Amino acid sequence: MLLELLAEHPRAVVELIENSSVYDTRVSIARLRAARAQTRPAPAARMAPPIQPAHRPMTEQAHAQLDWDEQGQPLSRTFGDVYFSRASGLEETRHVFLAQNRLAERFAALSGGARLCIGETGFGTGLNFLCAWQLFEQCAPGDARLHFVSVEKYPLARADLQRALDLWPELAPFTAQLLAQYVGIHPGYQRLVFAGGRVVLTLLVGDVLETLPSLDARIDAWFLDGFSPAKNPAMWTPELFAQLARLSAPGASLATFTCAGFVRRGLIEAGFAMAKVKGFGHKREMLAGTCSGAPAEAGPPWYARPPRTAGERRALVIGGGLAGCATAASLAARGWQVDLLERHGALAEEASGNPQGVLYLKLSAHGTALSQLVVAGFGHTRRLLERLQPGQDWSACGVLQLAFDAKERERQARLAAAFPAALLRAVDAAEASALSGLALEQGGLWYPEAGWVHPPALCHALAADPAIRVHTHSEALDLQRIDGQWQARQGGTLLAAAPVAILCSASEVLRFPAAAHLKLKRIRGQISRLPASPASRALRTVLCAEGYVAPPRGDEHTLGASFNFQRDDLALSAEEHADNLGMLRQISPALADALGADALDLASLQGRAAFRSTTPDYLPLIGPLVDAEAFRAAYAALGKDARQRFDTPAPWLDGLYVNAGHGSRGLISAPLSAELIAAWLDDEALPLPRAVAEACHPSRFLLRELIRGR
Repeated sequence: MLLELLAEHPRAVVELIENSSVYDTRVSIARLRAARAQTRPAPAARMAPPIQPAHRPMTEQAHAQLDWDEQGQPLSRTFGDVYFSRASGLEETRHVFLAQNRLAERFAALSGGARLCIGETGFGTGLNFLCAWQLFEQCAPGDARLHFVSVEKYPLARADLQRALDLWPELAPFTAQLLAQYVGIHPGYQRLVFAGGRVVLTLLVGDVLETLPSLDARIDAWFLDGFSPAKNPAMWTPELFAQLARLSAPGASLATFTCAGFVRRGLIEAGFAMAKVKGFGHKREMLAGTCSGAPAEAGPPWYARPPRTAGERRALVIGGGLAGCATAASLAARGWQVDLLERHGALAEEASGNPQGVLYLKLSAHGTALSQLVVAGFGHTRRLLERLQPGQDWSACGVLQLAFDAKERERQARLAAAFPAALLRAVDAAEASALSGLALEQGGLWYPEAGWVHPPALCHALAADPAIRVHTHSEALDLQRIDGQWQARQGGTLLAAAPVAILCSASEVLRFPAAAHLKLKRIRGQISRLPASPASRALRTVLCAEGYVAPPRGDEHTLGASFNFQRDDLALSAEEHADNLGMLRQISPALADALGADALDLASLQGRAAFRSTTPDYLPLIGPLVDAEAFRAAYAALGKDARQRFDTPAPWLDGLYVNAGHGSRGLISAPLSAELIAAWLDDEALPLPRAVAEACHPSRFLLRELIRGR
């Protein structure tokens, strides 16, 4: 069977095997059978663009290598250039980028919750971002928002960033907030949120000519920075200028410190009207201008952004687990009023209710959409956890993925070669033992920034915004759009109504006719709760093999988790407890003995069962929903010619979205997916590469069915 699967779906099989290493053999075989049952992928021409690697490999990303001059200013060892003017980096930023883009007056003119989006090539020390943020706070109305999108190939290490920014004491309040969130900064897209959501930084870690083509945004003002054209000629190219024009909103402004002739000519050719203006300090001239080109051609209509929903900025979110709470929080941060409906008596009562969840990155070495989502989502969640109480609600204790057999060792070797050591690195048995506090028989992969989380605490923290009204014991059994509002009812009782509704209730979203076409399945999982012993408290980090065990939270360890494809109930199972204990013994016989695993009474052992919700391709469903029948009718010709172009707009269901299908990755993928939902709704820069967002789009399965003639 495996040979047949490999012949039919080689990439899918490789990805499934690599991403399923923590499951037992039965789970892997079940997933491979599911892959075989899946119909073949559609031709790439009119489906989502092929996923390009977000790294080549990611190990090529490294921190900036710096030297420091006698004034304590940083210089790039790689490019042999300064990060900012020796005269005054602060004043240079204000003259070149803030003044020439007229940001003070543009910030002041923002009203009614409006947003201005700045794009930058070369984040460097973050000085330009911090100066723009400072000016925004000084000039913009209280309900305005700033979105800053910046690219950086060689991000500074945190200690270097702090040393550089200590040069500017007047920026200290902003610097402190940046440094507090400067964690989990790895290749790809990284989303940082400040000032309760009023200021958002999307940091694209990678080469500018690889990251900007993946960006979906409309930039209002450009900071064309980076090291000088003479020192960094590979950046200042016609390809870059074309990307700036593609991403520019009508009338977007641009400023750059350089006045090089080929830069001015290249920008003019790309569609910018450029002029020489007075430069800063010893530089006589610089360039400033505006975009005069036409908007970029839209992509396939089924992945286009839906029209903005008319009416008040109010939304109802159905489902009070992590996906629902995160979605409500992302909208509230943007000024939305949110009604959050939960059918139980409290939030996080289902799959998000386990006492400990693990921040474990299930990655592929092939640059897949899933891996890009996981790396970006890990960074975002890791930064969110800074809001919680360490020790009780989360622990950055690290995660150790043990190399429990030859196949797993080979997989881990590929991952170690594909990702930077700051994200994961291989360790031998001796180092694994030292890290974990236990004698271990094998090494593995060490994820230093990972750890465990108490998911209910994260849910409650996300839902604590005053703009979110939580309705418990409120099960939305019916959802209809009436008079421009989505009305959620429980029997004859109206629970809430709003112009926008987001379905976040895992596989339960299928109960609503508008979402019945989505592809979701439930998989039961059970964890075991083991009382800690004096010997077991030596465990200092999460250990994973085919299952996982976490250091104690309070007086107990969490052990899990089973994957049961047959059972459709939530009663605790002695058999699944036994399976979990078997996985514990595989992870560490010494820990199993310390916990008295062989003497435990399985019938009375405490635990918890819940359903994971997942999709056939293991990517979540994130985005706007369509009328399925109208969609099939509008694009039926794809069944005959998958390359056919369409101008017909997708039949969007006005204001209806979904955030579901996160499987066992919800802690990592759900919060960033909430940011993606908010970006769809508010027409802002997407927090993921466009191709990854399309790979997660709810319409992808409808398209595949049409192209396959089903």
